[in-house]
Amino acid sequence: MKARLNLTIEKSVLQDSKRYAEKKGLSVSEIVEDYLKLITKPEKQKTIIDLVEELGPTGLDPHADLKELYYQEKAKKYGF
Repeated sequence: MKARLNLTIEKSVLQDSKRYAEKKGLSVSEIVEDYLKLITKPEKQKTIIDLVEELGPTGLDPHADLKELYYQEKAKKYGF
């Protein structure tokens, strides 16, 4: 169901909006509706992959033997 909305904006903004809409083959109403949908859409819940990618680089050599590094750290920690 559609509803009417009255907006008050500067005349120059309205003119620019109409020109933009015409170039895109849309109406100003469609542009406003799409924008409002975009800003009110709930944030997507992050997956574990998204979280891991946010961590960034580790500073480790990508060719390092992680198993060997693990045992070296344990040896330093426990003295064997």
